[in-house]
Amino acid sequence: MIAAKNINKSYGNLHVLNDVSLTIPEGEITAIVGPSGAGKTTLLQIIGSLETPDTGYVEYDDVVINRLKEKKLARFRNRNIGFVFQFHELLPEFTATENVALPALIGGMGRRKAMRKAEELLGMLGLGERLRHKPGELSGGERQRAAIARALVNDPKVILADEPTGSLDSRNRDEIQTLISRLCRERGHTFLMVTHDSSLAGIAHRVVTMVDGRIDNIESPAANPQEATETADGSPILEISEI
Repeated sequence: MIAAKNINKSYGNLHVLNDVSLTIPEGEITAIVGPSGAGKTTLLQIIGSLETPDTGYVEYDDVVINRLKEKKLARFRNRNIGFVFQFHELLPEFTATENVALPALIGGMGRRKAMRKAEELLGMLGLGERLRHKPGELSGGERQRAAIARALVNDPKVILADEPTGSLDSRNRDEIQTLISRLCRERGHTFLMVTHDSSLAGIAHRVVTMVDGRIDNIESPAANPQEATETADGSPILEISEI
């Protein structure tokens, strides 16, 4: 379980987060919603150790990440947290396989093993014929699936996603939405997502609404919508298998 406790964050005179406390249950999808400027992305970045709170702390199980030295924090982040961003953030000069393998290489995995694992993940996510393609040769949905594969390569417990469907059309949005739901259910990943997409928030076990740097409401839907087996144009949704 992740716990953010009494988080405050300011940039100059702008107070972005005001005494925010939040727990993220293991093996569930939590969505953070709210208007622009509410502090959603800042909270996500602090939970992911990409930003430091002015006061308060973030704890993963029994590890308070604010207390870790820089090298230990980088190692913890690499091993335990995967990131998915709105615009995928793939390196344009690298192939899909190289992009996915990069966090594993940074973590010390041998190149052959890292590349093999990257290929297996890309195949699992329906990109088995795009292994040598660079990001500019992939569609928006393919780039985002490659970004998800990159987030998974070190088998992290937690995936943090900032607007993961924000730049996609409806078909690719539906595909990524279903993929996230299945990764949580079938592989046990914990997801924390920031989103303006109400349909993506609809797959979450809990929906956290933020307003003016504070948590305004937390809802736990009685039942999540049933997953689709087809996208809007009738093509099948990706199947996920263990690797």
